Amino acid sequence: MGCGTGRFAAALAERAYAKVWAVDSSPEMLEIARARAPSGVRFKQASAERLPFKDGWFERALMTVVVHVLDRPRAFAELRRVLGAGGRLVFATFDPAHVHGYWLNRYFPSMREVDLARFAPADVLLAELRAAGFAEARALRHSRRKRIDRETALERIRGRHISTFDLLSEDEIEAGLAQAEADLPDEVEYALEWLVVIASRA
Repeated sequence: MGCGTGRFAAALAERAYAKVWAVDSSPEMLEIARARAPSGVRFKQASAERLPFKDGWFERALMTVVVHVLDRPRAFAELRRVLGAGGRLVFATFDPAHVHGYWLNRYFPSMREVDLARFAPADVLLAELRAAGFAEARALRHSRRKRIDRETALERIRGRHISTFDLLSEDEIEAGLAQAEADLPDEVEYALEWLVVIASRA
């Protein structure tokens, strides 16, 4: 769900012994995904809150950095509906600790508050999954360090590479870019703080 450009769907299709459906609400993303996917991947334009599949149709449902843009209670209920008995939902999202320490906060002061409202903590996600009818849910934390050079960092800012930029004012974006161009170091090191959530259907 939320397949985007299809990289994850393609990887699953190459490794899985089952059919893979790539679902996204954006026709533009699905067009890119179709071009890169191996044969056997099927595509559907749909929102997570209203899936056009029969009850119990799938064994697994997967999402990567998607839940923060969904109506989570509705989406979780729909994902449970389309999973068969014993089915699992697995998704990766950013832990709020990632938001607190993100390297762009220095340049875009509103970013922390905007993303803390979108990236829910583990206890909230688990409570929502149980309320949606999942019998069991747990969250794992995973940390990873990354480094990017100055020019890559600036390219990402100029390209507004994360959806949070859509929620900032143009004035803040322009000011933050100017500050980054003035004082970004030659290398930017930062942490990725992940939550991997696994929920099982009875």
